[in-house]
Amino acid sequence: MAFSYTAKDAGGNTLGGTIESEDRENARLRLSREGLHVLEMDADVQESTLIPKRVRKSDIIYATSQLSVMIDTGISLAEALDGIAQQEANPTLRRVLTEVKERVGKGEDFSSALAQFPRYFDATYVALVTAAEQSGTLAEMLDRISHYMRGELEARGKVRAAMAYPAVMGLLAIGVTVFLLTFIMPKFTPLFSRRGVELPMVTRVMMDLSQNMTHYWYAWLGGAALAAGFYVYARRTIWGRRCLDGAKLRLPLLGKIFRKTALSRSIRTLGTMIQSGVPMLEAIRLSSDVSANFHYQQVWEEVEEQVTQGNRISDVLAESPLFPSTLVQMIRAGEETGKLDVVLQKVSLFYDREVEMTLKATTSLIEPLLICVMGAVVGTIGLSILLPIFSLSRVPH
Repeated sequence: MAFSYTAKDAGGNTLGGTIESEDRENARLRLSREGLHVLEMDADVQESTLIPKRVRKSDIIYATSQLSVMIDTGISLAEALDGIAQQEANPTLRRVLTEVKERVGKGEDFSSALAQFPRYFDATYVALVTAAEQSGTLAEMLDRISHYMRGELEARGKVRAAMAYPAVMGLLAIGVTVFLLTFIMPKFTPLFSRRGVELPMVTRVMMDLSQNMTHYWYAWLGGAALAAGFYVYARRTIWGRRCLDGAKLRLPLLGKIFRKTALSRSIRTLGTMIQSGVPMLEAIRLSSDVSANFHYQQVWEEVEEQVTQGNRISDVLAESPLFPSTLVQMIRAGEETGKLDVVLQKVSLFYDREVEMTLKATTSLIEPLLICVMGAVVGTIGLSILLPIFSLSRVPH
């Protein structure tokens, strides 16, 4: 089979590529003989086609649910994986499941086999399966994983659906503005210039902007590409993530959504991990990863460090302004009563409803706001064209 790898040569240069080998260890050994130090290696499940079939989260959820039912009915893990792989319509996922089945058939742990494909089975998935293997409740755990993933997928879908309308309206406003300034305004500029009429300030500004956009269009396109590239680069740096994620939390209307979404994800993951028997420190670390916000990740990393020293989770969260005092009080009550997992599950459901209500309220505010902004922009450009026309109509011929 093929393995994709990232390695360093003797000169310290980072290289990447693929290698054909029977297994991972043999591939590492061959690369080491070539003088390469392997940094990362993953099983390559790319299809031979130019564009491989993408594996969606819903595909993973469906396969996990099937696997849970089949194991619960007494079918062995290897047979269940083989059956699901044979009927899987997605060729990429079929190859992944086949490889996992072969590894399990050779005696490898299910969790270890899944860990070879982090692109499809993330650390949370693997940690839950590991806990299930230790407790002997794989069927029940797979069902819990499918419900957990389905909840995550639905929550993200609601956020994306709510943001779709504002995004479309924003792009439409930009498109209309560019069209008016680059195609409509230039047709009136010669008319205004020949008549020698004193133009209103708004018209002069729009004419200057129109000329700038038409004459230096390459600079505008280059600036947009540079801004997009800078954003992508900044998302990969610590300082960039700190600034961008902090700005998201401070947005006037959308900030509340990002805050509650980060809380809902991290709290739900922590509750699921603890309820499933995952070690506390690993559960906290995974909760940090799924929060998808640099500042919340920093808080959870501090929680992990303080819990290692014997402190309580609620004591650390109480020092952060990102976590509401009511949430901290509920977590403290869960720690004191020994029902932290139950409390966290209830809190996550509460924040899921909060996110949904906030999305509806925010969308109802953003829609008229965007319409007003779009109307103001288009109206300003239209006014800059109409005012000189009215002035010209009063000039004697």
